[in-house]
This record gives sequence, structure tokens and C-alpha cells, in this order.
Amino acid sequence: MSMPTKIKINILLSLPPSDFLAHLGGIYEKSPWIVQQFYNEHLSPSLDASVVEATKERITNVKQLFDEMKRYVKDGGKERQLDLLRSHPDLCLKLDPPGDADDTAAAATTTDEDITQESRHEQRRANLSTLTPTERTTFHKLNNEYKSKFQFPFILAVRNASKYTVLSALEGRVGSSVEEEMSNALFQVDKIAWMRLLDKVDYAEGANGHGGFLTCHVLDTANGIPASGMQIDLYRYDTVDSNDGTNTQKQERKLIKSFITNSDGRLNGPALTGSEFKEGQYEWIFYAGDYFAKYSGSRLSGTPFLDVVPLRFGLDDPTEHYHVPLLVSPWSYSTYRGS
Repeated sequence: MSMPTKIKINILLSLPPSDFLAHLGGIYEKSPWIVQQFYNEHLSPSLDASVVEATKERITNVKQLFDEMKRYVKDGGKERQLDLLRSHPDLCLKLDPPGDADDTAAAATTTDEDITQESRHEQRRANLSTLTPTERTTFHKLNNEYKSKFQFPFILAVRNASKYTVLSALEGRVGSSVEEEMSNALFQVDKIAWMRLLDKVDYAEGANGHGGFLTCHVLDTANGIPASGMQIDLYRYDTVDSNDGTNTQKQERKLIKSFITNSDGRLNGPALTGSEFKEGQYEWIFYAGDYFAKYSGSRLSGTPFLDVVPLRFGLDDPTEHYHVPLLVSPWSYSTYRGS
């Protein structure tokens, strides 16, 4: 019997060794030793029962589990860290080289069979197959320079990245020192593992979500007051297949909820909480023009300078509080991640 895609964390921590490793062993690319070592030291039936029980009491959400697992990467030593980095596939693998013999040979160092299912899915979402010929040439040039300098592949958590993000990151990081880039690459490895873990671990039995929630507050900086009565829409972006024969993916925008701010410029409770609060990309739509129209002092023209204010943001950790406010006037706005 196959296991479900996501397992409740309290059930996960009670799985036998083989099932635990089968479910989580792939979060770090071709490096099941990390998950295995965590299990052996904290959950193995060979341990004293008090050690296992203490682990289950200590780890109650996915972030706590990940924080303990990633410690084995940090403490693994340079050689194991390099092995982990070299376990990752080349982002150039699925691209046709621009034609130079050296580029063709470089692209052939990793075969399609070497890519895990997880990496294949993540790379597809970056839509690197849509690179223009000029972009493709630049990508191969920078990628070959990177591998020659650092002796491990360029690694980026590409699940929510565009081809422009990938190119920009590669261009910026190829100039790093070896020590800096090893740290950068290990950080990206942890981010990849974190996103894979979120696909596999659900909140505990009896809990309502992982504990995170989303709030908003709108301040009218022109009048120095809370922006009461402003309409706000919340959208979510989901990645779906393009279905146009290109084997690429696109983002689909879906309205989640609509709100009207209260007398304090806030919502009447969290916008998302419990099982609704999921990692991903979202967008607030603030109807600032409609709000400022009620103030004669705003002197708005027939075509307001600021009418609808879109604010796109990402939620990466379902255990945290994300406060995404707006400070707005008829002519300007700003935001930040608050608390």
C-alpha cells in the first residue's frame, strides 16, 4: 500500500525506519544519509524510549523538523557538503547547447537519467526551455564558467523562479569567492529541501493548520489616519501546465477572498489562517482610488495617479505570521513585512 503524498507530522514521527526514509529520503538530492542520521539519533527503535518520546514532544510542526534535519548538513564537514552539492543536476541539462563543441561536451556530463523526479519537476517550473537564443548562449557561458571555477553545479531553488531570476542569480554568483559560493549553494540546497519537505509533511492530527497566519493593515498617509472602508482582494497564484504543446508551465491567478477594512484600517481577523494558510505566491489588490475619492482634499483627477495598487508577495513558511501592510496616499505607497 502506497503512502499518501502528505503525512501528518505526528504519524510521520511514528513510522518504521524504512517508511520514514522512503517518504523523506529524497528531500536532499540523492543524499538520504541526512534523513537517515536524524532518524538514527532521534527516532530509532534501538534508542531508549525516553529519547524517542522527547523527540515527538519537541517536534510538533514542519519547521521544527526541518531545523533539526538541516543541522546535519551544517555539521557534516566540507567533504560531505561538497558531495551533497555535486549530487545536484546541472540546470543546463535540458537545454540544447548553442553549438560550440565544448558546450556540447559540458552539457553531456550529466544525463537525463541522473535527474531525480523532484529535480525534474522543479526545473520544469522555471521554464528554461523558453530561453531565447541569446539568453541560451549567455546561460551556457556563465554556467560553464561557474562549474569550472567552483567544481560543483550552479544550484538555485527554482520552483518559484523565472528564467530571468535564474540568469540574474547565475550572473551575480559567478563572481563570488569559493567560500562565499559554497555558503550560497548550501543555503539554496536547504531551501530546496524545505520546499520538498512541505510537499510531504502535513500539520499534526487535530491541529488546524501549521500555525501561521496572514494579516494586513492599511494606513492613509495623506490624511494621517487608518484607511477605513477600503476594499481589498486577495489572490493566489498556482502553477499549472500550459497545455500548449511546449511542456512548460504557467501561473494561474485565483481570487481567494475580498475584504473591507474596519475603522482601524485592518481586517476583522486574519486573511488566511489554519488549513487555508499555505505556502505559495499571493497578491493583494488595494482599491486606493475608490477609497481616496471620498476625500475632497485629495483633489483626484478623472484619471487618478494611483487607482488600483497590486502587491504581490510570497509565503514561504506555513508556521509563521506574515503581516503585509500598505502605507498609501493618492501619489505614493510602500510596504514591508511586518510583525
